[in-house]
Amino acid sequence: MIRPRVIPALLLKGQGLVKTVKFKDPKYLGDPINIVRIFNDKEVDEIVLLDITATPENRGPQFEALKNIASEAFIPLAYGGGIRSMNDVHTLLAIGIEKLILNTSAVEHPTLIREIANHAGSQAAVVSMDVKRNLLGRYEVFTRCGQKKTGLDPVKHAVEMEKMGAGEIIVNSIDRDGTMQGYDVDLVRKVADAVGIPVVACGGAGNLPHIAEVIKQGHASAAAAGSMFVFQGPLRGVLISYPEPKELKKIISLE
Repeated sequence: MIRPRVIPALLLKGQGLVKTVKFKDPKYLGDPINIVRIFNDKEVDEIVLLDITATPENRGPQFEALKNIASEAFIPLAYGGGIRSMNDVHTLLAIGIEKLILNTSAVEHPTLIREIANHAGSQAAVVSMDVKRNLLGRYEVFTRCGQKKTGLDPVKHAVEMEKMGAGEIIVNSIDRDGTMQGYDVDLVRKVADAVGIPVVACGGAGNLPHIAEVIKQGHASAAAAGSMFVFQGPLRGVLISYPEPKELKKIISLE
């Protein structure tokens, strides 16, 4: 059996990488090319790169910067942020991005998912859902980097996105983002059990047992993490890390 993927999730703000807590208070990490080179050396499974200011600033992807980053990435690279048209898609694919991640556009222009799937295959069409519990404890999908309520139920939204041609769903918990206290396993499981495509858990990872839990108990096909791979110690000093292959095999073996 193929080992579930464990994916560094990196947030691009301007020309640098940052890490947030509950989508707020971005802390600067460093130059994206340097950090991608480190993850190359550590032979990570994949990298997710999200431009967290593209949609709020009402702009498209930073193509030149992304071209430079992609040229240094020797592992699969998925990108999201400001993708609003097939012109954006064509440009991103041409510079070496393998997966296109849509969040706000998946809600506001869902047919774009089908267009991407028809053009590049469903594996290239990824939908990311930023999810938060409301005051009644119900899950709700947010767009525009967690700023806009949609009223959408994440399970129903995921099912619709699969019908539109999405080949993968990223479930990102706003409440857990950057806390390092563990994934929202219940949320991930609800979505994973409702669709037939891979689901990537994101938001809350602090250690390998958290990753093992969301894969085994949450039925996730992959686990993405940010803080766990970029911070060290209680003072959250910046130090890029990634588990050794034998550690990953041992703790998340599904056998």
